[in-house]
Amino acid sequence: MRRLVFVLALLVAACSKVDQEHYSRIQNGMTEQQVYDILGKPDQTSSGGLLGVSATSARWVSGDAEINIQFVDGKVVLRSFDQPRGK
Repeated sequence: MRRLVFVLALLVAACSKVDQEHYSRIQNGMTEQQVYDILGKPDQTSSGGLLGVSATSARWVSGDAEINIQFVDGKVVLRSFDQPRGK
């Protein structure tokens, strides 16, 4: 049983899209849907709006790696990829 859990954990980690390769496919101006097609559903989101402008912050996390993307009016305006050195 422990072996099965270990194998499943490895498969989930191997399927993660939170890596430099997937991050590099994200470009400013892409729509939220285009980003979700590449990275999947985010782990966290928060949204707000002011004077008719909507903003969403989305975060994807897997292990030590993290991708953060800011959308304004549904388009990528800022993005970051963080992973400790040596990983």
